[in-house]
Amino acid sequence: MNVVQGKRGRVAELCRLLGRTPQAYYAKLGKQEERVLQDELIVKEVLTIRKEQKYLGGRKLYHKMRGFFEEHSIEVGRDVFFSVLREYSLLVKKRRTKKPRTTLTYRGGRVYRNLARELVPGRANQLWVSDITYIGTGEGFGYLSLVTDAYSRKIVGYHLSHDLRAAGCVKALKMALAANPEREGLIHHSDRGVQYYSNEYMKAMGRKIGISMSGKGDPLENAIAERVNGILKGEFLEPRYKTLEDARRAVDQAVSIYNNERPHSSIEMLTPAEAHNRSGPLKRYWKNYFRYSGREAFQPIV
Repeated sequence: MNVVQGKRGRVAELCRLLGRTPQAYYAKLGKQEERVLQDELIVKEVLTIRKEQKYLGGRKLYHKMRGFFEEHSIEVGRDVFFSVLREYSLLVKKRRTKKPRTTLTYRGGRVYRNLARELVPGRANQLWVSDITYIGTGEGFGYLSLVTDAYSRKIVGYHLSHDLRAAGCVKALKMALAANPEREGLIHHSDRGVQYYSNEYMKAMGRKIGISMSGKGDPLENAIAERVNGILKGEFLEPRYKTLEDARRAVDQAVSIYNNERPHSSIEMLTPAEAHNRSGPLKRYWKNYFRYSGREAFQPIV
């Protein structure tokens, strides 16, 4: 009797003791092998995507990989997909960094109303939201000014500066204006930072753009801008770069990937570039609540 026959004999004896047939044993073994190969294929694709989108979350990955699943005849639910990510340590952990102050509140002059609070944009270039975030470098903090279209979540203008002067915000705004000449009825929303009150910034906006500003110290009133800042830093950018120029190159790449490749649960799982060319209501695939100052409020997730 050879080795193979001996092994099969032992398997047959074990199956008899367990009340199962050898055929059932080998069928289950085949499924286990198939599962291992399937998991390896999934992990390989996840790692490929993560080369550019290092911190893309599990829900976005699952949506982004639907075509891949169909192409390879893989039937996997979201819970199983998350278990694979967990097993291979591919779940994204939230990163925490020290925050410099980016909003220097203007304490004089005209107070602009929040025109964005009740506005639900139905097309691109109806409402832009602006904000400033920071990026660590070996040369000190860099300050990233962003202008985001609230309808499509597309970053339409940006600039990374070495300081918090208004010039960086103005350059981001001018980029947005140059790339979007059709902007009838546009409203520009921001916090009450001194940069947005500056003569240079007001001049760049001109008289045809409505001005809207958040109430003092309320982060919910500029939540979309804050969230986009968080996505860029949490999913695409490193906590620190060697030089400001290194950070600028990274920001260019990050904005391109964000706009053209990252699906959003707030805009029908489209990319911002795709949504920017549409109009009408966009279905949201999230429902998340949290308590803020004793009241229930929506948390915009993009």
